[in-house]
Amino acid sequence: MQPLREWPAAARRGITGVFTDIDDTLTSEGAITADALDALGRLRRAGLHVIPITGRPVGWSEPFASRWPVDAIVAENGAVALVHGADGGVRKHYQQDAATRGANAARMRAVLARIEREIPGARRAEDSAGRETDIAIDHSEFTSLPQQSIDAVVALMRAEGMTATVSSIHVNGWYGAHNKREGARWIARELLGAELDAQLDRWVYVGDSTNDVLMFEHFPHSVGVANIRRFADQLSHVPRYVTAGERGAGFAEVADAILAARRP
Repeated sequence: MQPLREWPAAARRGITGVFTDIDDTLTSEGAITADALDALGRLRRAGLHVIPITGRPVGWSEPFASRWPVDAIVAENGAVALVHGADGGVRKHYQQDAATRGANAARMRAVLARIEREIPGARRAEDSAGRETDIAIDHSEFTSLPQQSIDAVVALMRAEGMTATVSSIHVNGWYGAHNKREGARWIARELLGAELDAQLDRWVYVGDSTNDVLMFEHFPHSVGVANIRRFADQLSHVPRYVTAGERGAGFAEVADAILAARRP
């Protein structure tokens, strides 16, 4: 990982859109930091697309999608998008149809019950009521689950045929081929009518955790906020650049770098 200051100005000048994680990238202790919120606004006012992609549930994300200066929020690791409608409200877009979501929900409830029954200390995340397409086990938000237990949760989910990832706070599991990378491709088509892979050099991804690895690998412009170092030995692919500041302060550094390169 190179310091963010090594990101060439010419590359920064070509950026037209920002995908970003939320927890511990825009937030600290679960709340967006003032500098990160200001940075989102500055990017949008400069004409850039800004789209957070998170493992958080759609119910948790909905009020932020309506209030934050963003194009949309993609929740539940790429499964659901919250997009501003013509009436000023927020509309849900799903990757899976209603029948598939219903069948998967029943299977996931059974897996969640098994995890809580078989793995000591494992408990569903407190935001679980807002989830529609995945399940989440808290490991660092309101509880502290040891790495051995986190690994056991991941193994059980995968043994049940689920996709499983670990964020800075939760272990998420779901049925389906979606993930953050596929969610980014999907929302680019859905919202912008664009094929993301044809314009990757115009986007940057900012994240902080192991569930951002696919994005770090896929995007030539990828940035980790400084607190990503806690996961350094668990990352199969690291971001190209890393900020000096942690969480929202680090995201603000990325915004500053992009906007500085656009000035005459």
